[in-house]
This record gives sequence, C-alpha cells and structure tokens, in this order.
Amino acid sequence: MGNQIYTIGREFGSGGKIVGEKLAERLGIPLYDKELLQQAAKDSGFCEEIFENHDEKPTNSFLYSLVMDTYSAGNYSSTPFLDMPLNHKVFLAQFDTIKRIAGQESCVIVGRCADYALANIPECINIFIHAELDDRIKVVSRRMNITENKARDMVQKKDKQRSSYYNYYTSKKWGDARGYDLTLNTSKISPEQCVDIIIAYRKCMENHE
Repeated sequence: MGNQIYTIGREFGSGGKIVGEKLAERLGIPLYDKELLQQAAKDSGFCEEIFENHDEKPTNSFLYSLVMDTYSAGNYSSTPFLDMPLNHKVFLAQFDTIKRIAGQESCVIVGRCADYALANIPECINIFIHAELDDRIKVVSRRMNITENKARDMVQKKDKQRSSYYNYYTSKKWGDARGYDLTLNTSKISPEQCVDIIIAYRKCMENHE
C-alpha cells in the first residue's frame, strides 16, 4: 500500500482545519498547512514573509496556461520563469513542495490547491468541508471576538479570496462537489464524525475492486 494522502478544501469558519488536525491525529500522520509555506520557503530560497503575503490570494496579472506550461517544462531557470510575477513563483514553489511531500509520506494537506497538485495520485482522497453561512458567522464571531456583522464580512471576503485563488490557478471550480471525493457539512455532523466518514471511505476505497 502506498502513502495515504488527504487534501482538505474548506469554507472559512467551517472547521476544515480542525477536521484536518483531528484526521492527522487519529491516523498518526503529519498535517501541512502554514508549515507547508515554511517548507516551500526553505526549498525555494524565498523569504517566508513573501509566502505569507501571497498565501491563497488571487491574481489576474498572468495567464494560468503560461504558468502551468512553464511548470510542466520543469525548467525554473528559463526566461519565462525569471520574468514571472512573484506570486506565480510562490504558487509554483508550493505546488512542487506539495508533490514532493506527498511522494515521501502519508499526510493531510489543508488548502493550497493540493487536490489539483496531486490529481494524478489515485490514493489521494480529496475532501471539501462546508457549513451553513449563519453557523460559520457565529463560529468566526466567537473565535475572533467580533460582532456577527464583522464576522459576516470576514467570512464572505475569505471565501471569495479562496475561491478566486483556486479557480484562477486550477482548471476546477472551488467547492464544486464533482471536484472532490467527499463534501461534508459541519452544520450537520461534528469534526469527529467527519473523520469517521473519511476513514470509512478509505476502507471502502481499498476494498473496491
């Protein structure tokens, strides 16, 4: 059996990071989230602050196709890569790090278009965590000690940011159920129950002929 890889996309305030943490803890495997940025920074030589500033933020300054053509060519020293905007270099560095990590060990990766980066790995289970808007607003309001109106604005802004980033850099649509193996609603089940379902799905997948 190969590595067990899980990627988690998530709406802001849905508890996707919590599901990822509990899944990683239950299986005894590492979780990559902000840690992934730090590793990508070390691998690429860019400073970590640059990665933080460009983390899951969309851009419209460069054609997606050229980014992927350059990456597919595997030649980062080429002129197109040198001339590429910094945020595209950051994305490619993360993309490369995600593929390398998944090739080395079982893990859970939260966000960062990881499902797209690992599209060719059949063992990878791609999960999207969502919840009702009102529930997410209440969660963010409590967590950040802000009014529900401010929480609503933050939730909508973060969702738009993540959606724009994902839709720009991949050929898929953020949150579209057809792009994931599982979509789970934390308004109806707990993070622990999400983990139960994910693990049960893995067992069914392994038994599937």
